[in-house]
Amino acid sequence: MPRYRMTVEYDGIPYVGWQRQDNGPSVQGAIEGAILSLTGEKVSIRGAGRTDSGVHALGQVAHADLSREWKLHTLRNALNAHLRMAGERVAILDVEQVDASFDARFSAIRRHYLYRIIARRAPLALEAGRAWWVPKDMDHEVMHAAAQTLVGRYDFTTFRSAHCQANSPVRTLDRLDVSRNGELIEIRATAQSFLHNQIRSFAGTLKLAGEGKWTVDDVRAALEARDRKACGPVAPPDGLYFMQVDYRGGGGLPGGQEENTDDGDDLS
Repeated sequence: MPRYRMTVEYDGIPYVGWQRQDNGPSVQGAIEGAILSLTGEKVSIRGAGRTDSGVHALGQVAHADLSREWKLHTLRNALNAHLRMAGERVAILDVEQVDASFDARFSAIRRHYLYRIIARRAPLALEAGRAWWVPKDMDHEVMHAAAQTLVGRYDFTTFRSAHCQANSPVRTLDRLDVSRNGELIEIRATAQSFLHNQIRSFAGTLKLAGEGKWTVDDVRAALEARDRKACGPVAPPDGLYFMQVDYRGGGGLPGGQEENTDDGDDLS
């Protein structure tokens, strides 16, 4: 049974999140519905990250096992056609055939996220639902300095949702950079896996630093407290984007060897 890896883009606004749920439409359900319409097969796909409601993706990765071989461009184009006919806000950017050892979630060695803040007095029109509107200026250099206190291997209990189901609050954060281009402030995060709401918790806390309400030492103290009550406000999902997933060994192409080391929620 051939396995296919799909790179997926989606607008998170209409969905309850990536994962199939009973309380509304999901991105996973949209793709599984397209596969059913195309092939007549009821399959369960697995994604690299189980994003929450309202979170967007430019490079989510999923895999599916189908009963027969497909030309890759045919499968991509046909799935996109069925997604469009169903009115979904989901696109399959790329399809590759991979070997059976590849798992979109457990073979991942790094995940990359972006959080976008637009700091200006005027409300958002075109960017509404796709960035966090903050109607005051912020110091992105202070935000970046505060972010560096969070880079490394730590117990991130402070920045973990009370509903997080991960086995451990310990994670290794490889990157947390803050940059600015005009009104747009971007927070870029990289790790093998993230805890539930971890990036949005970072964003809300760094906002306090950018506004001058917290110092760099306050952010470090929040981390060291290992207490959810020490966290700043959780930022809204609007500004969060799942950008990319890295895999070892050619991304699971036939002959590649993958390593299963992810035990995380990754409900960012």
